Amino acid sequence: MSKVVEVAAAVLQRLDGTFLLAQRPVGKIWAGYWEFPGGKLEVGESAHDALVRELHEELGITVTMAYPWLTKVFTYPHATVRLRFFRVTAWTGELHPHEGQQFCWQRPGCLTVGPVLPANAPILRALELPDLYAISNVAGLGEQEFLRRLEIRLGEGLRLVQLREKHLARDELQALAQRVVALAHQHGTKVLINGDIALAQEVAADGVQLSSVQLAGLTQRPEVDWCAASCHSQEELQRAETLGCDFALLSPVLPTRSHPGAPHLGWENFAALASEASIPVFALGGLARGDMARAWQHGAHGLALLGQAW
Repeated sequence: MSKVVEVAAAVLQRLDGTFLLAQRPVGKIWAGYWEFPGGKLEVGESAHDALVRELHEELGITVTMAYPWLTKVFTYPHATVRLRFFRVTAWTGELHPHEGQQFCWQRPGCLTVGPVLPANAPILRALELPDLYAISNVAGLGEQEFLRRLEIRLGEGLRLVQLREKHLARDELQALAQRVVALAHQHGTKVLINGDIALAQEVAADGVQLSSVQLAGLTQRPEVDWCAASCHSQEELQRAETLGCDFALLSPVLPTRSHPGAPHLGWENFAALASEASIPVFALGGLARGDMARAWQHGAHGLALLGQAW
């Protein structure tokens, strides 16, 4: 295998959720294709430092807040590149095309330009995911109270829900799933069913959340729109990527009340695992809404919360 070219790439995001794409100028390889701005690391340079330098050189801005996100390895005919993507949420200065390129702000799921550079295309789907993944808590709240709180949270902007109620009989779970899916879809919110692929398909849910046991046993991705996996190790994360999962939950990050004294990752181990992941990773276990910034700083896409979500 030829030497891998190390690249830092930026997903500039505005408060309204839009992100920036730049068109490669005439004279460059893949001219006319759209991409996330960035460039090659220089000798001895960190990915973050390269990102800051490249955005200043290419766009005329100074990065003030950037979070590590995804790592993608892609082989082009001319080279193999390892792209380390950062979500850039704050900067100073006005965007200026120092290399004569065109800019365009895009909204997740509504791309209006193309073609997109092949290595960048998978990032577009990841950008459709919100930063909060709420796990249902009927067992703790009761069904009616949970549905009441779900409706409130949907009105507040909740956009991703996992229905996970292992204490319910399947017919009870099916009835609840139908209500949750119908309510969530009124708000444009995605619902994933925990562990039951057939049920997800029966109730027209948006996808399935695979357990680590299912992840180990499957040989192909389930036929659902969105597929996520529950992971606890590097091997399971790699398995989720190989299977074609859209995102993963990595846990437990911190000690939890449900499993006192059980081993947990800690933020540094979480960051080490997430830093090499090619799919978005949500942090789960012992966390609260106030931990979102810390999760971003350690490479998480966002938080998965159970009791704290409601």
